[in-house]
Amino acid sequence: MTEEILVNVTPRETRVAVVENGMLQELHIERGWRRGVVGNIYKGRVQRVMPGMQAAFVEIGLDRAAFLHANDIVRPVPVNHGEGADEAPLPPALPRPITELVREGQEVIVQVVKDPIGSKGARLTTQLSIPSRYLVLLPQSRVVGVSARIEDEAERARLKTLVSELAGFARPSEAAVLESIGIAPLADATVADLVREATPATTKRGAEQGYIVRTNAEGQPAEALAEDIAYLSRAWALVEQRSRDARVGAAVYEDLNLPMRAVRDLIRRDVEKVKVDSRETCDKLREFAAQYMPGLAEKIEHYGGARPIFDMYGVEDELQHALEKQVPLKSGGYLVIDQTEAMTTVDVNTGSFLGQRNLEETVYRTNLEAAQAVARQLRLRNLGGIIIIDFIDMVDVEHRRQVLRTLEKSLVKDHAKTTVYDFSPLGLVEMTRKRTVESLERQLCEPCHECGGRGMLKTSETVTYEIFREITRAVRQFEAARLLVIASPKVVARITDEESAAVAELEEFLGKSIRFQPDEQYLQEQFDVVLL
Repeated sequence: MTEEILVNVTPRETRVAVVENGMLQELHIERGWRRGVVGNIYKGRVQRVMPGMQAAFVEIGLDRAAFLHANDIVRPVPVNHGEGADEAPLPPALPRPITELVREGQEVIVQVVKDPIGSKGARLTTQLSIPSRYLVLLPQSRVVGVSARIEDEAERARLKTLVSELAGFARPSEAAVLESIGIAPLADATVADLVREATPATTKRGAEQGYIVRTNAEGQPAEALAEDIAYLSRAWALVEQRSRDARVGAAVYEDLNLPMRAVRDLIRRDVEKVKVDSRETCDKLREFAAQYMPGLAEKIEHYGGARPIFDMYGVEDELQHALEKQVPLKSGGYLVIDQTEAMTTVDVNTGSFLGQRNLEETVYRTNLEAAQAVARQLRLRNLGGIIIIDFIDMVDVEHRRQVLRTLEKSLVKDHAKTTVYDFSPLGLVEMTRKRTVESLERQLCEPCHECGGRGMLKTSETVTYEIFREITRAVRQFEAARLLVIASPKVVARITDEESAAVAELEEFLGKSIRFQPDEQYLQEQFDVVLL
């Protein structure tokens, strides 16, 4: 199986696509003024405590107050850490009333675990974590866990033992020791031995911290894990320092931007290439990879083709299909996907597929194909929460078991946590998929005002960026002195107002003059680029 990661960079928008065997599997989008906040750590202030909800609303500097449930509070988090505070044992996480955990006006250090979605504010936790390539630091924990996706028991034991040993030495105050020795042990010495020998007797050792060993760590040597621990220790020391000095509402830790997160989280051994259509971004990613994952830096290359990178790999077409309700199957059947506020439903239909034997066999084969397609669509569309799949009714119990097994197997590569339940008495399959950001549809579209909000329409922002890409595509393919763009009044108003700086940059980059003309006859998604 071939897997490639494609990075498309424009002044206002960055998109990352994961392509497996020529098929789009994942799409991540980040727009300059609206970056996601999942993973960010903030200094906040409790705005309101709601005993009836067992929750509190916390001001962290976003548009809406964020939501903190009692179950997500490990302990009241003091802002000013006194000397020796990190040596004190943490109180056990027992269920306690929210009024005993936080109070209005209290300053807390919190981390965002879910972006604001719809009318809901961000969701928070006080259980802080900082990810790296191979590990996740849990500064308030004392355990070392290993990803369940690493199935080899010997490898799990090796990683757990190794990280437990390293964690006892790679404290924030000793990060410089790891750097000074270069993490290059002799064949007959462990990294821990070298760190122990290199650590001055006067160096104070902090309390042990917890770690989660990520799937990417499978097969990695001790040196790579020690480098990660040193990096995480430095990051945590910086968070502690900023937590003391920052004002309420300030971010004390921000996750990486989308391209760097893609390199950190998405590159695996089976990824052949990471192709980036921006020379500047490509150079930054190579530098980042060379520092933190040297073995993967050579996989990152600049794409300088004449055709836009997403056009070359068919991603633009796949993206348009991912916004449609109906998904055709190769056999002639199809899926109908409906996303509502409460849940997502998937209906499986045989369509024109008649089969060659009998009805039960036709239904079985359609459901097998649908199970694979459902897993791909959930990942591609980034659908989360409760998901109900209405497979075509099957009488044979073994057929049901095989369809369920196929669904679970197809979900293995999904980065989001999924849980699949057995067929219900009504023949429905219930499952959940962890949701941390808006779905692809919610990111790119908005309710259609023409039909009273019953359908979805691409936002004027989305259409604006489509116009910019089409302009670039047209100039590369055809000769023209200047360009005229005809679009709906709402889109043109946005371009000439909010995106005027981007238009100026585009004109300078292309060396062409671009004029925009509103037309009342054009719907919001319609536009034409005319070469003059």
